[in-house]
Amino acid sequence: MKILANDGIDPIGKELLEKAGFQVDTETIPQDQLAEALKNYDAITVRSATKVRKELIDAVPNIKLIGRGGVGMDNIDVEYARSQGVAVVNTPAASSLSVAELVFSHLFSGIRFLQDANRKMPVDGATQFNNLKKAYAKGTELSGKTIGIIGFGRIGRATAKVALGLGMNVLAYDLYPSESEITLAFQGGKSVSIPIKTVSLDEVIAGSDFFSLHTPFADKPILGAEEFAKMKNGVGIVNCSRGGTIDEPALIEALNSGKVAFAGLDVFNNEPTPLAEILTHPKISLTPHIGASTNEAQERIGTELATLIIEHFKK
Repeated sequence: MKILANDGIDPIGKELLEKAGFQVDTETIPQDQLAEALKNYDAITVRSATKVRKELIDAVPNIKLIGRGGVGMDNIDVEYARSQGVAVVNTPAASSLSVAELVFSHLFSGIRFLQDANRKMPVDGATQFNNLKKAYAKGTELSGKTIGIIGFGRIGRATAKVALGLGMNVLAYDLYPSESEITLAFQGGKSVSIPIKTVSLDEVIAGSDFFSLHTPFADKPILGAEEFAKMKNGVGIVNCSRGGTIDEPALIEALNSGKVAFAGLDVFNNEPTPLAEILTHPKISLTPHIGASTNEAQERIGTELATLIIEHFKK
């Protein structure tokens, strides 16, 4: 059995597959060459870069499984693949903590102006030190503030866990209302469970000091000019979910007016060519879609994906 890991796979996952008798190729095949190349494989694994749409599925009837290393499967025509007898698997839990920690990397950057300080200190730090010190002197703390989590699946819950550990209040919204408990575990075997009940999107928008998006791809932005207008003044917004869930021109206007104090973006509407106004804005903290890109998450993703593939083909 031959597998093309077109967006790569952690060495541990590759080793597990090879020990189980699979041949795993990790050379990246360009999208426009995949239809021909996949005729030589039984399965393909992808991350977010490679697209597996209906046309490609139709072109390679020999493919028996599509594996997605990660949570969202927006880049795969899942239902169509399954209707054609192709198994589709993913690893929804493996990257939750890594994404949640990146959310707070952006939040900490925003509340202490790190995204701007890191740009200006190398240029002006030696000559304008006291001016910069004054410019960045009005930071805030996260403790005691309210974070609005839009999308309360695995990653949203992981984000809530970090927030609660920092002493924040949590307002959560999800398409599927729920009541659940977030458990915080401490050294010594002690733990505490905190109940979280989802509320309406309007309640989250009106009541939060900071926002974190954790939703799949949407046909239209979840946060736009209308939503920004309903928020408190000086909020912070982080998006480590999907590009297109924030109206970027409206976000720039809200940042320029001060309605939004800062934003942290790991995903963009125009990937891989984000808007210049986004990339150069002094109030935006930026990362290049690396939410799940930690060594630990990649090991978990590779291990879980390999296990799912082995289980499928060894039935």
